[in-house]
Amino acid sequence: MAGIKDLARECGVSVATVSRALNGHPEVSVETRRQIQQTAERLGYRPSQSARALVRGRSDAVGVLWDSGYETVGRRHPFLLSLLVGIKQALNDAGRHLILLNVDVDRQGPRAYLETAREFQLDGVIVMGLDGHLSALHALFESGLPCVAVDAEVAGPRAGCVTSDNRAGAVEAVRHLHALGHRRIATITGPVELMPAVHRLEGFEQAVGELGLKLPDAFVQNGDFFMDSGYACGTRLAKLPKSRRPTAVFVAGDEMALGAMHAFADAGLDVPGDIAVVGFDDIEAAGLVRPALTTVAQDSLALGAAAVDTLLAFVDKRAVDSAEATPPITPIRTPTRLVIRQSCGAGR
Repeated sequence: MAGIKDLARECGVSVATVSRALNGHPEVSVETRRQIQQTAERLGYRPSQSARALVRGRSDAVGVLWDSGYETVGRRHPFLLSLLVGIKQALNDAGRHLILLNVDVDRQGPRAYLETAREFQLDGVIVMGLDGHLSALHALFESGLPCVAVDAEVAGPRAGCVTSDNRAGAVEAVRHLHALGHRRIATITGPVELMPAVHRLEGFEQAVGELGLKLPDAFVQNGDFFMDSGYACGTRLAKLPKSRRPTAVFVAGDEMALGAMHAFADAGLDVPGDIAVVGFDDIEAAGLVRPALTTVAQDSLALGAAAVDTLLAFVDKRAVDSAEATPPITPIRTPTRLVIRQSCGAGR
């Protein structure tokens, strides 16, 4: 493939003139620009993205950090896949490229994320599925490079957070079960070190307090967002004596809810006849199981768009005034909605 020197030689101009013409500089005449563009097309010349990034001071590329390893509890959730699609669509609409980063922090050290972002000359980084307390993330957030974390609290001069309104979604789920007549409502939580799990538990506790319900400690079971933990927690709830067993359970993730429903079936309990179930996320499988799962839906496209919009606002601010740090912003929250199906009893 032809390089920029080949193109300059063919057109009889300097390399600098070719560069200016292809980047739209006004000092290049219309005729010269047309000649260079036509010759570039004929030779099959494509500008080097790294070289263009150096000239323009930006790459139009955004990195996504995502620990998708199946050995890591709480990171391989199907919702993250739909969120990645939302981020990709929003970046495409904004004319930006997405680079999925593969970084080995254990091997590369605590500045691995920052050094990788600089190596690829990224305009910014979106972080998803990672614990915001990692030291490598702190170095990235504090660097001044525009960063946005999904479902993780961050601090830095150009760092922000976007999340679903997890508290409000949990409150709506518990109130729905209460409206159906349930007074013994349990919950299965996600990993307590992750922000969404904490906020969903807080929403559950808020609703329980507002409704005046007095629940035993056994009604709060700790899971990890995945099916096996949902099954284990569901088994423990099913083993409680009938008079002290919950009649409904709010599960902080759909995969756990599916696991709990399997556990209830194995224990001979009918869903929703003996125990009603409401999940969270609205993954694809939620509408396919029988009974279909009532759940609190997150809008992955809206969440992805919010992450991209927030990041590009930091990028634009940095371009206007690189010396001025952007003050911390309040986390952006996208709304959730209750999707009523059969597992709660109301959809029958």
